[in-house]
Order: sequence, then structure tokens, then C-alpha cells
Amino acid sequence: MAIGLSVLLMLLSLQKTIGKTKSDILQTEQSDAVKEEKYGGILENLQGYLYGAAALMVVVILALIFFNIEGTPYEGHFREWLNLLVRWAHITFGIAWIGASFYFVFLENSLNRTKGLRDELAGNLWAVHGGGFYYLEKYKIAPSEIPKDLHWFKYEAYFTWLSGFCLLCVVYYFNAKGFLIDPNVLDISPIAAIGIGVGSLAFGWVLYEWLSRSVLAQKGVWFAIVGFFVLVFFAWFYAQVFSSRAAYMHFGALIGTLMVGNVFFVIIPAQKEMVKAAKEGRPLNPELGKHAGWRSLHNNYLTLPVLFVMISNHFPSTFGHEHAWAVLVVLSLSSAGLKHYLNLIEKKQESTWVLPISVFLLLSVVFVTAPQVSDGECEENVSFTTVYSIVNERCISCHSAQPTDDVWTSPPNGVMYDTPEQIASLTDKIMQRVVITKTMPQNNKTGMTPEERDIIRCWIEQGANIE
Repeated sequence: MAIGLSVLLMLLSLQKTIGKTKSDILQTEQSDAVKEEKYGGILENLQGYLYGAAALMVVVILALIFFNIEGTPYEGHFREWLNLLVRWAHITFGIAWIGASFYFVFLENSLNRTKGLRDELAGNLWAVHGGGFYYLEKYKIAPSEIPKDLHWFKYEAYFTWLSGFCLLCVVYYFNAKGFLIDPNVLDISPIAAIGIGVGSLAFGWVLYEWLSRSVLAQKGVWFAIVGFFVLVFFAWFYAQVFSSRAAYMHFGALIGTLMVGNVFFVIIPAQKEMVKAAKEGRPLNPELGKHAGWRSLHNNYLTLPVLFVMISNHFPSTFGHEHAWAVLVVLSLSSAGLKHYLNLIEKKQESTWVLPISVFLLLSVVFVTAPQVSDGECEENVSFTTVYSIVNERCISCHSAQPTDDVWTSPPNGVMYDTPEQIASLTDKIMQRVVITKTMPQNNKTGMTPEERDIIRCWIEQGANIE
């Protein structure tokens, strides 16, 4: 660990060396064009390699720690903290990326394109924020002289995907038997499940890229319809292979992969070509910018579905439904519809049907997933002693002040069933997770039977008496 941290600090210190080298180059007597041609790409690539090496070193350090504590009492504790830190990083990078995406789509939709524009401009916008006034201009192609300091929006996307994939590994791949695989869905080996998960992300990107380069891309509506049904297939496929929570997470990971692929393979290369053409004074192929903008618009519509997936694991009414994949599809469609409505508002356009239909779809899921009133017969009085024995056998290994589970070293979400009072105070959660959605125990790890779930239901319906 000490060696790994030393290497990481050395890598990060190279950032200052790169900055000093760039400053020295700018002070040389060579022309800006010569400097850029000789050194620009090298410095940019070096910085990218530096970030990649630093990220790789962090992964190596964490992997070495894990292999040294695997099988010890520290393993569960390490997993929990690793989950927290990677999740925190993922959310932070995601906010930065999606925030930038929302802002630039808003900017594109809100530009003044007609009043008092210079010939070289495609639009401008006055704005006020944080106690200051801002003035932004968009060029039709590029300014006559490219500024030396040009900000690129790319690392937010890259680190969001990298942290998200690390989180997928930490939560689902490092403990595939506990969280990724549900034997009631498909009993496969961890290696096979992980291979399917990673392979599906790569296959999804290749399929999307092929569709985006095909003749279908020229037919906007049909491309959207075909793309939607491709996502429907993946949602259904994941539900046939993984646990319900893992199916949702892989669907979100697939969308995130499409989004970051657009940035890495299409948007950034197009921007680099634009800058290079402007510096060399040669005409730019307008199709490059048009296609990059089209992919950016795809990302904009995919943001709300992927945000839903990020929070979905806290809401078993969604992933715990009998047809969880259909719930996922409808919620994704309705959220994309809401984003379309917001885009229209920013363009000062009106629509009388987008918002009502999106809200209707959203509310329909609420009603469809509502619990069914059970008509199963109950004993006259279900004793708490019977319920308590079920809880002790099926739930207490995780939900205790001192869990004995091989994964959890502290009670999930702070939920404990050590005393009768604790159980009685959480009957609403027990009814939702154990009886209605049947998402607890996790992947039914402890083998709770339908009869035991019925006993718990009857006890709750009879007043949850602990006397």
C-alpha cells in the first residue's frame, strides 16, 4: 500500500512538470502554429495518460488491499467503505457531466439567432448568475483565431463512466453470488454472469454505433423507434439473466456506455478536427459538427433514464415488481418524454401532448405496481413468537447490530431486528420488502418460503401485536 501510494503521489506530481513544460514552450521564439504542431498533441496525450495511470494505480492499490484481507473479518468492512467512496465519486462526476450536458443543451435551445448578430455568429446569449453578468457567443464554424486557452468538456464523462464501472465491480462483480446472480432467475456461474454483463455493454455500443451510421440515422423518428425497442430488448434480457437490482444497474450501465462512447469516439474527435482545421485555415466538413451535435442530443435524452437507474435500488416497488423490466422501460420512456418537453420549453415551443402523455405513463406505473390486496386465509391469531423465529432464521444475519453475514459488517441502512420493538416499528418496510415485492432477503439468500411470507403478512394485518 505504501509503495502504491508513493507511485500515485509521483504520478500526480508530474502534473506540475507538464504545466512547467507547457509554460516553457509558450515562451520560446517559435510561432504558435509551430508550437502547437510540435508539442500540442504530445502534451495533451501526456496529460490523458497521466490521469489514466493515476486511476489505474488507485485500482491496483485497492485490489492489493482486497486480496490481502480476503477471508478475514476486515473484508466486509473494506467492501462497505469501498462501495461508499466509489459511489460518492460516481455521483460527483455524474453531476458534473450531466450538469454540463444540461447547460449546453439549454444554451443551444436558448440562443438568440436573429437579433444584431455578426456574420460569423450562429447565436448569442446574455445571462446573469451568482451576482455577475455573462455574455456567450456561438460561432457558425470557428473564430478567425483559435484562443490558446480552450476548455474541453470530456473528463467529466470519462470519470463518470470509469467510477460507474468500478461501482458495478464493487457491488455486483466482487460478490456475484450475493448480488448479481439470482438462482430463481438463472443459476449460472459468477464468471459467466460477469462475462455476460461486460460483453453486453460492448455489444450494445457496437449495435448502437452501427445504427447511428446506417441509413436509419437519416430518418429521425424511425431511428428513435428502433433505438427504443433495442433498449426494450436489453431491459428484458437483463431481467432474464440477473437479479432484478442487477438487471436495472446493467441497463443503466449500458446507457452510460452509449453516452460516454458518444463523447470519446464521436464528439471529442469531431471537436479536435474542428480546432485543427481552423488552425490550419482549411474548410471544415460541416457534417462532423452536425453528427457530433446529434450524438450530444442523444445523450441529453438518456440522462433522466440513467439518473432513475442510479436511485432505483432504493425503491423495491420498481425492481421488485413481477414485470420489473416493463416498469423500467415505461419509466425510461416517460422520463425521456419529460426531457423532450423541457427542451421544447427552452426553445420557446409549445406542445399539447408531450407532457400529459409522459405524466400519464409515469402515473400508470404507480397504479400498476400498487400492491394487490391478499385474500389468503390467515389463522385466527398469528403469534409473535412464530414471526420472531422466522425473522431470526431469515433476516437477523444481516439486520442486526452485529451481523453474521459474509458480506454485511453493519446492518443495511441501519435496519435492525434485534428486539420485538424494532421489528414492530418497521412493519411498513417489512410488508413492502418481504411480503409485497419479495425483494428481501436479498436474492432470497436465506431461503424464506412463501408460507413464511404469508405468516408475516397475516401478523401485520392483524395489528402486529408483539405481546
